[in-house]
Amino acid sequence: MTSLFYEVFYRPIFNLLIALVDLIPGGDLGIAIILLTIIIKLILYPLSLKSIKSQKALQDLQPKVEEIKVKYKDDKEEMSKAMLALYRDNKVNPFSSCLPLLIQFPFLIAIFRVFQNGIGEESLSQVYSFLGRPEAIDSIFLGIFELSDPSKSLAVLAGLAQFWQAKMMITSRPQVKSDESKDEDFAAILNKQMLYMMPALTIFIGFGLPGGLSLYWLISTLLTALQQLYIFKKNNKIKNAEGAIEGEVVK
Repeated sequence: MTSLFYEVFYRPIFNLLIALVDLIPGGDLGIAIILLTIIIKLILYPLSLKSIKSQKALQDLQPKVEEIKVKYKDDKEEMSKAMLALYRDNKVNPFSSCLPLLIQFPFLIAIFRVFQNGIGEESLSQVYSFLGRPEAIDSIFLGIFELSDPSKSLAVLAGLAQFWQAKMMITSRPQVKSDESKDEDFAAILNKQMLYMMPALTIFIGFGLPGGLSLYWLISTLLTALQQLYIFKKNNKIKNAEGAIEGEVVK
């Protein structure tokens, strides 16, 4: 672990977790992980918001993208120019949804290392001098889930949450039907694969990871899904209001 990554990402996240455990009566590790997840999501909220909005904007443009594909199906160069013009006119960057995710990647690695290394005497030596150390740590969440060992139940719940999030993104996507174009666009194919592959991968990997990490992934995914739900409902209200105004103007 490089010193820069250790000091900037790993150690602050580890100390935040320890501070939360120390503040919670009984040293409940599960509650501390939930609070840690919420805090990290709040820190990364602007990036998550930008990523979700970018994905939604790209989805909203899919009908026009399909029209361009049909219109210029025999001229790839003109198709590319029309695509670029479409994105430019609507102020949408097709890669903008990926950048915020890449920026969040170091946080995910740091959190993974925190739970992978666990909380023992050796790791507690990394606690900042101004923080207290918890007298006891309760690693059994809700009296059911042992967070220091792999938990199949939490892994399955995390996978189901992943499925809900992906399903929401796909069902919010405009359905494009074209008699001239039988091939689905790349984004649609990728979304359908992600709908099943990512949850399955989450469950498979979660079976071998500490339950604390599965709990973090579960809460993080649920918060992201709720954020998506809020944004989609807000966008639908705006579109309905705009449609109502246009209808009044036509009358």
